[in-house]
Amino acid sequence: MNYFIVFAIFGIFIFILTFVFLKKLIPVLVSKHMGQKILDIGPRWHKSKEGTPTMGGISFIFAGIIAFLIFSIAFFKDIDVRQYLIVINIIVYGILNGMVGLIDDMAKIRKRKNEGLRPWMKLVFQAVFSIVFLFSMNLTVGINTVLKVPFFNISVDLGFFYYIILFIFLVGIVNSVNLTDGIDGLASSVVFTVGLFLLMFNLLVADGYHISFVSALLVGSSLGFLTYNYYPARVFMGDTGSLYFGGIIAATVLLTNNVIVALLYCFVFVAESVSDILQVAYFKITNGKRLFKIAPVHHHFEKCGWSESKVVSVFTLTNTLFCLIALLGLML
Repeated sequence: MNYFIVFAIFGIFIFILTFVFLKKLIPVLVSKHMGQKILDIGPRWHKSKEGTPTMGGISFIFAGIIAFLIFSIAFFKDIDVRQYLIVINIIVYGILNGMVGLIDDMAKIRKRKNEGLRPWMKLVFQAVFSIVFLFSMNLTVGINTVLKVPFFNISVDLGFFYYIILFIFLVGIVNSVNLTDGIDGLASSVVFTVGLFLLMFNLLVADGYHISFVSALLVGSSLGFLTYNYYPARVFMGDTGSLYFGGIIAATVLLTNNVIVALLYCFVFVAESVSDILQVAYFKITNGKRLFKIAPVHHHFEKCGWSESKVVSVFTLTNTLFCLIALLGLML
């Protein structure tokens, strides 16, 4: 069985499971009044979305777990132990971040406002999980500390400093995916492009069932969720889903073994965080002036008159372009 067949089987399976779980989950979320609260500081037209069911990320988290169990049974005798351990580490890291998101979502619903866990509390959890993830990866399969610069054929062994870079990347991307989840279908669509990038990476650069499965996980989950999340969204993934996706995507840096390339295929996620950081810094430096009309940057384009569908389309195409650049960097 080749890697593309593995991708196709599990991608379709996860897509179907996510779709079916959502179909059953949405009425439950509605009956329990688990609706999204909208911040007053956001675009005023988003207020109409208040009450839309949230925590839809539960659907693709369970779909991924079930698919992984089947994957484990199907390839238990044939799969390389190292590849199997990598998949376990990545999925556990994603689930742990998703649990933080679930607690945050539940707190928001209980308080009846868009304020759950304090930011520093989420950051502490994410930092601890990232350290545990790096420790586990290094202990079970080892981490290559050589930083490769794409296009220039330069490699530098950074030793322990590389772990610090990885730690910053992990925590940063987890939160970046969370920031991106502010427009119907945006986060899911960009996650889909990352999943396709991993598929092409698997077929053209590296190989392994572990890469096929992770790419299938991202593509199947994102497409399955998009069936209910495209504009106008019938359900939101909540922090439960965005932090889970953030964990999975951040961990893929250890599949490509290249932080610089990971910054490229995560371009939109990085841009969202950078825009937020620049907005805060500029606001403080200029005593109240704004660099963007509103941050993160997807809301800025909304304020400029772009429809949600246009923002999603342009951002998805942009990330696809950077995925192609990243793939080229790995191939040269």
